[in-house]
Amino acid sequence: METIGSTLFGLMVTWGVVTSALICLLIYRGTLEAHEDDQIFLDAAGDSMAREQRMIVARIDKLSRPITLLIVASCGLLVVIAGIWLYQGFQKF
Repeated sequence: METIGSTLFGLMVTWGVVTSALICLLIYRGTLEAHEDDQIFLDAAGDSMAREQRMIVARIDKLSRPITLLIVASCGLLVVIAGIWLYQGFQKF
């Protein structure tokens, strides 16, 4: 029974780390999206601004896959933790 408790604790710590990383990435993406402009005026002076906007959009696009993977990992760990917790509760009966 003790190994289940230590496994559950380890999974909860792992879930906390994964979820913290997910929250940090979501905050970072939010700050990038705040700097993204909806409208760009393209003229000779606006070329550097357009280049900057393309770089921001590229960073946001790069973040979508890791964020999706962290969401799946966080939800999967949460389901496993709930399953072990329920299993541990039913073993007491």
